[in-house]
Amino acid sequence: MEQDSHCTAERELLEAVSRIATSSTTSPSDEEENEPKAEISCQVRKENPEKDDTQDSSATLSPNSSMTTKELQEYWRNEKRQCKQIKLLFEIPSTRIVEHHLSKYVMYKIIILQTGSFDSNKSIIERRYSDFEKLHRNLLEEFSEELEDVTFPKKTLTGNFTEEIINERKLAFKDYLRLLYSMKYIRRSKKFIDFLTRPELQEAYGCLRGGQYTKALEILLEVIGLQERLTRGNPVAIVPTLCAIVVCHKDLENPASAFEYGEKALSRLCVHTSHRYYMPLLETMIALAYELGKDFLSLQEKLEEWKTKKDPIRVFTLKELAVREYVR
Repeated sequence: MEQDSHCTAERELLEAVSRIATSSTTSPSDEEENEPKAEISCQVRKENPEKDDTQDSSATLSPNSSMTTKELQEYWRNEKRQCKQIKLLFEIPSTRIVEHHLSKYVMYKIIILQTGSFDSNKSIIERRYSDFEKLHRNLLEEFSEELEDVTFPKKTLTGNFTEEIINERKLAFKDYLRLLYSMKYIRRSKKFIDFLTRPELQEAYGCLRGGQYTKALEILLEVIGLQERLTRGNPVAIVPTLCAIVVCHKDLENPASAFEYGEKALSRLCVHTSHRYYMPLLETMIALAYELGKDFLSLQEKLEEWKTKKDPIRVFTLKELAVREYVR
């Protein structure tokens, strides 16, 4: 009797897993996803997982009768984890008033973290009203139809620094960011990503050009996680930042760390050998591998193969490329 109960429970779990695996392959169309248009102050509707943001469950191991109950439970957990879309949550918990010479403005502290689990790598940035205003103006040039029903907080002649106005704008900007992120084409746009990362990257590259490698590295390591989350569909987009981290580690005489980040960058360029960073990165990785006593012959072969396919042209070093990024 006990054995029959065990088999029955196993069959029920198997059927449940099969239903989860089948239902996880369905996703809304792009047309449905682009529907949400609302006032900033309204609650943003929860977006369904997208087809291109989830992994195809058919590519994973299918449950079968030879699995034990424990194996079936582990399979179910893996399926659920893979089908769960990574989403970002925006919070604006506080503000500060900045007075600089003849100007005075409010800085809004924005915390960006991943939903669904404890996020120890949350990103923290600060933006002022004029930054949000510029973002909205830039987005209207490209996404006027998507934003036609969005009301942006207007400037007031007086009272901009009162607690009431500041609190209203905190809530408005939080809902505004959530709404933008809910629209696939906007959250993937360069204008939206630049709003969240460009000021920090400009500061980091400014430090790099000034030889302040420790400060530059500190900022780059903070922003790289956010960049990765924002550009999940375009892994090559973070190659310049990864290479800048390599340069900083190398100049700070941390060859092992430089090599680690160089491998991450190189893995993103394996099918993009025409990328401007590919050859300089290879040259740097060969030097680092030699210094660390690692195998550099495979890297050398890739470099020679690249040279035979390309016309001999002047190529910048990795550091020369890095210092040219984000030059105003």
